[in-house]
Amino acid sequence: MDSNQIIAQADGSLMPTYAHFNAAIVSGKGATLTGADGRTYTDFTSGIGVNALGYGDPDWVRAVSDQAARLQHISNLYYAPSTAAFAEKITRRTGFERVFLCNSGAEANECAVKTARKYAYDHRGAGHSTVITLINSFHGRSMVTLTATGQEALHPECFAPYNPGFKYVPAGDVQALEDAVDDTVCAVMLEPIQGEGGVMPMEAEYVRRVRELCDARGLLLIFDEVQTGVGRTGKLYAWEHYGVRPDILTSAKGIGNGLPIGLCLAREAVGAGMTAGMHGSTFGGNPVACAGACVVLDKLDDDLLAEVTRKGNYLREQLSIMKHVQAVRGMGMMLGVELDGPDAKAVAAKCVEKGLLILTAKTLLRLLPPLVITDAEMERGLEILKNVLEEE
Repeated sequence: MDSNQIIAQADGSLMPTYAHFNAAIVSGKGATLTGADGRTYTDFTSGIGVNALGYGDPDWVRAVSDQAARLQHISNLYYAPSTAAFAEKITRRTGFERVFLCNSGAEANECAVKTARKYAYDHRGAGHSTVITLINSFHGRSMVTLTATGQEALHPECFAPYNPGFKYVPAGDVQALEDAVDDTVCAVMLEPIQGEGGVMPMEAEYVRRVRELCDARGLLLIFDEVQTGVGRTGKLYAWEHYGVRPDILTSAKGIGNGLPIGLCLAREAVGAGMTAGMHGSTFGGNPVACAGACVVLDKLDDDLLAEVTRKGNYLREQLSIMKHVQAVRGMGMMLGVELDGPDAKAVAAKCVEKGLLILTAKTLLRLLPPLVITDAEMERGLEILKNVLEEE
């Protein structure tokens, strides 16, 4: 099938929930994709931060293929070796003693909310269930995580009623957070860098003060690292940049390298309260996804993380001198590019036409390349973006 046939087939059957770009992708290698018409694209998106090892990593392919041939699913009523191995790897590597395995970032954040409320109920009794999140945040598309998302534009009346039990405060405003804390609050939830909200990093002092406030008031601190985690910022998880460890950490996207997997990590005292029957996920901890995730975690060594920092710094330097670029912000290979006039969505569409896949976030261009992107692939993508911006 050619691109037009694939696009027509999809548009004729899928719910129109996505504003597709005009590209039908059939294969990929490294950070280079190939369309149905044979055209190649440099990928600055990694499937919105998912394909950490790029496309076709031989070790990852071998691990998931071998596991699929042995056992693709067994349910969480029984034990599977790759699931157990990954659970041990991720808890040892991160220092969190307990993990719940699911399929997506939204599911991981749902688990985080339930875990925080269960902990508060066990230690303080009923009536302590409110979670404070930040204005401009994004935590998912399920009803609970959509309600947790602090963006009014994502709370249309058509989806009402929304779930109770959430408050929103401005990022960076410690006083507003202190004022919002009452006896009903059990946790504060934040992204170290607001991704969908426009690639907005939290200030280190603010994060430190939030941790101190939570400790003083007996609240749990939840970090949503669905987009910032798995080496994206040059550390395994972004909390390491701040030196502030949360009580609960959520992760997804890059850890699966393309297969659905989500994690809700918690310290022992918090995670142990989620006993049998408290939560579940039919496909959570899938043996095939866990086999691939073990490879991702093994490859995220100090050398690869250092390369993420180097490449991120180079991208930032090159982007900052391009026409129409007003500012570049973010960490590692999670970058937002503020333009001084051109519409980011229009720029992204023109980039696709010329062979570059790039994201947007609100009014910004957003870059989330595969962590293994080569220097040559970066140069090709930067040249396309430079040419597009010079035409504006």
